[in-house]
Amino acid sequence: MDKYIGKKLEGRYEITELIGVGGMADVYKATDIVDNKEVAVKILKKEFAENEEFLRRFRNESKAIALLSHPNIVKVYDVNFSDRLQYIVMEYIDGITLKEYIDNEKVLTWKDSVHFIIQVLRALQHAHDRGIVHRDIKPQNIMLFTDGTIKVMDFGIAKFAREDGGTQTDQAIGTVHYISPEQARGDETDEKSDIYSVGVMLYEMLTGQKPFDTDNPISIAVMHMQNTPERPRAINPDIPAGLEEIILRAMEKDPEDRYQTAADMIRDIEAFKANNSMTFGYYAEESEDAAEEASADSPTMYFNSQAAVAQTAPRRPARTAYQDEEYYEDDDDEYYDDEDDEEEEEERHSLFIPVMTAITIAFIIVAVFFILWLVKGVINGSGNKTKYEMPNLVGMDYYEAKDTYSYLDLQIDQTEYTTYEKDVIYFQDIQVGESVANGQAVKVNVSLGVSMAAVPDVHGYNYEYARKILEQEGFVVEVKQEMSSDGTKENDVIRTEPSAGQEVEAGSTIILYVSRGMNSDSIEIQQMVGMTLEQATTLCEYYGLIVETIDEPSLEEENTIIAQEPAAGEFVEQGSTVKLTYSNGEDPSGRVTYTLPIPGFVTTGRYTIDVIDSSGTSRSSKTIVAGIASSANIDIEGTGSETLTVVLTGSDGKSATVGTYKFDFANATFTTVKEDINGAFESVGATEPVTEPPTTEAPQTDAPVQTDAPQTDAPAPVEDPQTDAPVEDVTNPPAPVVVE
Repeated sequence: MDKYIGKKLEGRYEITELIGVGGMADVYKATDIVDNKEVAVKILKKEFAENEEFLRRFRNESKAIALLSHPNIVKVYDVNFSDRLQYIVMEYIDGITLKEYIDNEKVLTWKDSVHFIIQVLRALQHAHDRGIVHRDIKPQNIMLFTDGTIKVMDFGIAKFAREDGGTQTDQAIGTVHYISPEQARGDETDEKSDIYSVGVMLYEMLTGQKPFDTDNPISIAVMHMQNTPERPRAINPDIPAGLEEIILRAMEKDPEDRYQTAADMIRDIEAFKANNSMTFGYYAEESEDAAEEASADSPTMYFNSQAAVAQTAPRRPARTAYQDEEYYEDDDDEYYDDEDDEEEEEERHSLFIPVMTAITIAFIIVAVFFILWLVKGVINGSGNKTKYEMPNLVGMDYYEAKDTYSYLDLQIDQTEYTTYEKDVIYFQDIQVGESVANGQAVKVNVSLGVSMAAVPDVHGYNYEYARKILEQEGFVVEVKQEMSSDGTKENDVIRTEPSAGQEVEAGSTIILYVSRGMNSDSIEIQQMVGMTLEQATTLCEYYGLIVETIDEPSLEEENTIIAQEPAAGEFVEQGSTVKLTYSNGEDPSGRVTYTLPIPGFVTTGRYTIDVIDSSGTSRSSKTIVAGIASSANIDIEGTGSETLTVVLTGSDGKSATVGTYKFDFANATFTTVKEDINGAFESVGATEPVTEPPTTEAPQTDAPVQTDAPQTDAPAPVEDPQTDAPVEDVTNPPAPVVVE
């Protein structure tokens, strides 16, 4: 059984079935339990999660789709790129691919073809306007609803056309049958590359065949760069002439000769739909009658009536669909005699042959070097027989493998039920990496799908007996115990999961819930951390439990349960209170200022305060000098709640614990767990204060009081309360004299 089926991603997306297997990622159908709707979840395969190139392409796809919002583009709802799992949550489409539809219909009517292509072009125009080039347009990446609506998907190698500089993205290429010439060459691509691919699709829909198709994908790429395809009307004469012109213009080798935007191509298609007998004059073949009637003194090329509407206006001359050179009309009004014409014609022919010979030789040399570089030694010169390295087919869909590796003759040897999905290859008779020839037969074993079996009903059976029954059916058994609320006696089976009668994959794990005894009042607390507050509250109310909620700042999404009390697995009586702590969506990070009061007896000395976490790491440190201030403040930064210890160190290196405190960084507060400030200062060498400082009695004399201050500022003398005579208060230095 697939490890993701039955799992709930981020507590929200419950995976129900595998609906697509790709080279880079698998696509699952899932239920969004928050919005109560079906979604598609595209999960990057584990073997590619640590590959930077695949991660880049996967992130690029999510980044591209997230920028787009169009009725003809699959919607993206959510993305996740954690270290553990990378996935994209998208719109679930209940339909078939355009490739499946073409394969079934063989040749489409021009009305259906135009209906589909316009929707694709509108989707691309929306993407192109936002600087995104798809670069892998093909029928396999286009979904078709039963009502004829088109959805473009899979932006896995999309390029952001407005990014500065070249990147590895520039080197990514699409499927070889629909690839543009510049893409095949490895040149930088833009919106016109997608238009070429649309032209190829339209060609295939109307003719029932691809413009270039051989057993060798490298040869196909070269054909896109060099060859001229057979005219669509030569294959299917029912194709209107105007629509053929649209196809050929979209498939021009030179991007500058194609439609420059998707909107331009849509405009011509809409004009054709309004009058399907019209032509555009992009291409015109020289008619034999026109050539015979043309004057020798004024050689011209034949144009149809629409192409000649604006003869006086500057325009690009018409060209035939299958010629590489452009022939321009002679704009000179001067007449030449026949002799001059003949001399000019001879000169033209004398130059034409050597020039074309040189061009042909240069082209052949460039093509040879390109092919040698492209195949990197795959071509074996001996016997003119192409050799390839055997690819890994295991895990691929059989029909996808046939399409991808068309140079191999894949033959089904055996079929049986396996753990693989239906039509997936699980064995190949030629090992990966071995040399294979073009057209070589490769035998493969193809899965019939996962064998299904019904879960036996073992309710009320002794769990040992129930285990044997399930194991005999090929299931793996896991036992869990719980208190019975339906009267099931101890050691008997309360229920199974999946439930009795449900169809599951053979070899699946079946959980046996076994009774601990009858106690209808006891309730086992479920795991609610990760649920939403609404889900957890509903669950508690279902079991008759009272809910007490506490909100706290957290990095989890708002209203997600982050703690519970009692813990999962504990048993409580009905009516008990369950405390649920949930995220309020606020940032739990913050700074707390800790204040250390300095005891009054500490008058001298230098001390260091350190705030230490549970790992022994100092989170903050500060040095204080006694006698300057009555307290010291120190700032600590953190996230959520933490218990930290404050340590005091004296100048001689002695240390002592001041106290342990719980810091709440979200609310910028701290509470004391335990504390002994005086004891800490005493431990590091600070002295206790003298309880009553020594005093000196002043002799009773008539002399004035002596002070250090000038006589002009001296206060009035102190009078003896008995004699009313002035009293001289004499003390020994260094104790100061207090005068009142």
